[in-house]
Amino acid sequence: MTSSRSDLPTDVEFEPEFISALRDIYEQKILFNQWMGLKVESVKATGIVASLAMKPELVGHFAYHRIHGGVISAVLDAVGSMAVMAALGAKHMDEPVAKRLERFARHSTIDLRIDFLRPGIGEKFTIHAQAMRVGARVGNARMEFAVPMANCCQRAQLLISLLEHRV
Repeated sequence: MTSSRSDLPTDVEFEPEFISALRDIYEQKILFNQWMGLKVESVKATGIVASLAMKPELVGHFAYHRIHGGVISAVLDAVGSMAVMAALGAKHMDEPVAKRLERFARHSTIDLRIDFLRPGIGEKFTIHAQAMRVGARVGNARMEFAVPMANCCQRAQLLISLLEHRV
């Protein structure tokens, strides 16, 4: 997945503490991601690569040992939002790491659209996400959830609000 967007920084080198904090948020602090076993493999301004190992709790179809569609949706949502957050962080490299991380507390998913193209059967899945646009109020990303031995299994698009929501 490569972006043709010229308004998103591509040559940014994130600080190790930024990458570590972002990984900690998505792997440990979001407990549902931790329960699923989401692992962040790569964090770049141009995109995120993550993985998910199959385990019995994630089965959605017992006869085929197929991963549950809700798990796929949750993983695509998480990794897509992480791609938007990384791109947002890249746009604000002039700010300290802590200030960029504060921006993450304000985001929430507006819309998530998924095309389930192939059954999710395998022992380990790879997820790619790339921010396509990041503005002052919203961002969007494209994601892929790949299975072993297949080019792609699910494709998704995410629209995310970057504004603080009041309840």
